[in-house]
Amino acid sequence: MPKLFALKGKIQNYAWGGTQYIPELLGVKNNTSKCAEYWLGAHVNAPSTIVTKDGEVALNTYLESNILESLGTDIVNKFGRLPFLFKVLDVHDMLSIQVHPTKTEAEKGFKHENEQGIPLTASHRNYKDDNHKPEIMVALSEFWLLHGFLPKVELSKRLSEIPEFGSLIPVFKEKGYYGLYKQIMEQSVHECSAMLLPLINRIMPLYASGKLDKSSPDFWAAKAVDSSDDKNVLDRGIFSIYFFNIVKVNKGEAVFQDAGIPHAYLEGQNMELMANSDNVLRGGLTPKHVDVPELLKHITFEGTIPNVMLGNLQADGIERVYTTPAPDFELSKIDISKLDKYQSNAKTAQILIVIEGEAIIKEGSDVLNLNKGECVFLESGSHYSISTTSSAILYKATAP
Repeated sequence: MPKLFALKGKIQNYAWGGTQYIPELLGVKNNTSKCAEYWLGAHVNAPSTIVTKDGEVALNTYLESNILESLGTDIVNKFGRLPFLFKVLDVHDMLSIQVHPTKTEAEKGFKHENEQGIPLTASHRNYKDDNHKPEIMVALSEFWLLHGFLPKVELSKRLSEIPEFGSLIPVFKEKGYYGLYKQIMEQSVHECSAMLLPLINRIMPLYASGKLDKSSPDFWAAKAVDSSDDKNVLDRGIFSIYFFNIVKVNKGEAVFQDAGIPHAYLEGQNMELMANSDNVLRGGLTPKHVDVPELLKHITFEGTIPNVMLGNLQADGIERVYTTPAPDFELSKIDISKLDKYQSNAKTAQILIVIEGEAIIKEGSDVLNLNKGECVFLESGSHYSISTTSSAILYKATAP
């Protein structure tokens, strides 16, 4: 039986997405739709399809009848499903401030909302499934994000530098991260606007004249207002831009987001690999549901020093593995030239995508020639090789 399959993902159109990167990657025309994400996996909301001898089949449907052959005994016993979801992201406008629950809290929250009879599609639903959602991203371009609270000394300095935030200095001093964040998140719309409006009025002319740098929270606060639908309503998520670390990630560098770390993607393109979940608790910069009490239960209220990872280059000099503590997934980058030959034994399912160049993948007697943007699915027990007539960069998702 074949173990190598051509795979096609699904484009997801969200308001924050770009119009060029994903269509150009996939070689498809775009009528200015905002192509935000390209999903590669078996998530029921947008399953990929694979090409079998019987034609195209949804990956989740294929796995239902071939789960042991595809995933292997260990992963089936541990997760009972493909444990990861792989994505290409094109972030044009910033995403919502968000945090993900732990596995235990996701199970409790999902069960509780089911018992309350809240439909899975309800706009006020917090838990779409019973899984946690740790995630890792590797930058495909210069990438900017918010990641965790500033360390205590830096946040104190930030509050003192922003004249409009003077009243928050004693709050942080006396009540710490939790007290500070709780106060701004529980403010009324009127109180929020009263504090933010003078700040926005001060920084918008600087933004409009190109005088703000992306390393400054003023830039992203101004961009958030500039790209909002209603500029008369100031989103409380703007406070988080000033409270969190602003991180610049260069192409090929990675950042891991574990449960409890508040974060938001700001701008750029990346590969993202996560547990197979859609659980997001939001904290602003979004028209979507924000459940403040639930959000406060899940955030880790401490300073964070961002860890930008370079990955570990393997002995073959071709594969770079970005190791995380998550048991659900492992992401790696494969960078080959025509002098190289990459070889691997897949102990569980793998999904690979060609980001640059072209590649030839061989598994037994099966051969697939892949161009930029094309993908494959490999089953457990595959013994395969990758070569190229020029050069290629691929990203690989699997489970450790």
